[in-house]
Amino acid sequence: MADDPHEIFAQWLVEAQAVEPNDPTAMALATADGAGTPSARMVLLKGHDDRGFVFYTNIESRKGRDLAANSQAALLFHWKSLRRQIRVEGLVEPVDEGEADAYFATRARDSQLGAWASDQSRPLETRALFEERYAQAKARFEGSAVPRPPHWSGYRVVPHRIEFWNDRTHRLHERRLFVKDGDGWREGLLYP
Repeated sequence: MADDPHEIFAQWLVEAQAVEPNDPTAMALATADGAGTPSARMVLLKGHDDRGFVFYTNIESRKGRDLAANSQAALLFHWKSLRRQIRVEGLVEPVDEGEADAYFATRARDSQLGAWASDQSRPLETRALFEERYAQAKARFEGSAVPRPPHWSGYRVVPHRIEFWNDRTHRLHERRLFVKDGDGWREGLLYP
């Protein structure tokens, strides 16, 4: 049995990608603003390695504003078909510009244009206004590559706590906890 939580995560993710019918990289992201008011939403995991878990967004969105005020966050992966979940807690740091540019370049062109058109999480008078802004972005970049907007980037959740949860009959679940300890991890179990 592996004793590196990043290796376990990678193995579980491969298994989820084989059986989950929709978005095996979907994860709940929980943030809190400077006053401690929590907020959770689903985002997609776009990268994972021993440095942490990466997602991308409009940095002026509610999640971006929360992270600017409070750099702690939690992630939850729930793979119902496998009857498993993984909880991650840690500090969040921005990815570097090169990493953000490289990922943005892989997005579908319509998604790239949408990043320019959207004031994510802010009030929108009508859908027609957003569609007009999208059309303006499309015209602006016609015939050229769409650059990454300055308000769009990525974040890395650098974990200090990772829990692996396996469903068991009669609610006698297995909970395996890893807590960052210096350069390594301390492992233990939790009661179900």
